[in-house]
Amino acid sequence: MSFSLYDISVPAFSRGLDTLSHLLDKGAAYADEQGIDHAQLIGGRLAPDMYSLIGQVQSASDAAKFGAARLAGIAPPSFPDDETTLDELRARIAKTQEFLRSVTPESMDGQEEREIVIRPGGRELKFVARDYIRGFVLPNFYFHLSTAYGILRHQGVPLGKLDYLRGAASPA
Repeated sequence: MSFSLYDISVPAFSRGLDTLSHLLDKGAAYADEQGIDHAQLIGGRLAPDMYSLIGQVQSASDAAKFGAARLAGIAPPSFPDDETTLDELRARIAKTQEFLRSVTPESMDGQEEREIVIRPGGRELKFVARDYIRGFVLPNFYFHLSTAYGILRHQGVPLGKLDYLRGAASPA
């Protein structure tokens, strides 16, 4: 049995966004326990030229919604990138998950050879759908998810590998 475009995209995005929400919950609990302002937590970044936690969450959300929409050949929802609190970031994740639930396997499956053109930073990139998800969208999504984890961990939030991998394996 082979994996379909839907199988390798939407469930991965959904699980990753669940993980991201879990990480934010643990970050909020830690900040509250330690008396740390949530603004410090969400403004954290790993390097001066990298996005803050806010930007990482927005970018993971964008990778999921744009990736799924392009694979399905539908318009993605528009989110204004105006989040400033943990609650607003969690709400963005929830809106992204809601959109993902509206995407059907039938809208993607069988479209592996369809051309997808994107224009990041003013340049044009062309892919066939199967290469777009495997070589661009999933690596981008996991980069932002991992970086969000790193930012929280760097700020002292007691996260472990199992917080990142939660839900990855089901019990035998």
